[in-house]
Amino acid sequence: MSGLTPAGDADRADVQAFLARAARVDDSGVLRLRRRDDGRVGLWVRTGFDVLATRTVFGDLDPADAIADLAAMQASAAAGDPVIGFGFAMQVAWQGALPGLSGFSHLDDVPAREVIALARRGTRVAREESGALGPAASLLDQTVLEVTGEDDAVGTAAISMRSVFALTAMGFVRDEQGREITEDSPLDAIGGREPIRIRVSPSWIRIDARFGSVYQRSAALGVSVL
Repeated sequence: MSGLTPAGDADRADVQAFLARAARVDDSGVLRLRRRDDGRVGLWVRTGFDVLATRTVFGDLDPADAIADLAAMQASAAAGDPVIGFGFAMQVAWQGALPGLSGFSHLDDVPAREVIALARRGTRVAREESGALGPAASLLDQTVLEVTGEDDAVGTAAISMRSVFALTAMGFVRDEQGREITEDSPLDAIGGREPIRIRVSPSWIRIDARFGSVYQRSAALGVSVL
């Protein structure tokens, strides 16, 4: 039977958490899943911020690369199906290739507390300035963090508010107890050494948190990779 088979209860819970978050950030209701060589399955969603978000779980996937109906997967997971079904085939609903797993260079790590603080400031501005269609594109496209590696040849990553919002909206940053960060969570509940790792390739900026990653296009946002 085609579908996703989580390796254990913890992986199933991770899948359900990802599905719930994905439903909040993407109106298309489409997921992409891809089997990896390390025994993990990558779950991908196109967020409403024009940034890709992904999380991996241990398990099996059949077929090895699939496009799924988000609502169907949520229903199947909630029903406790051993194999979480994809629903109707939706191959044409996802255009374009996923980022590769290799070819990224590490620039630097940013404190997770700093990223959450940026997200909160951006949220306040969005509430003050947003119109009927949501946050202004000028706010979302604004570069809020520039990260430069020790090796000048790697370049500088200009990270937009889109990526910061996507990272926090997907719940990829948690406190030291593994709890969700809310607007009322004190920043010092996040580990002082908790990192957000920034990597780049010629095409993508990859922003890794403990519970998932987001990918921002490099070319569209002025990343210099020499």
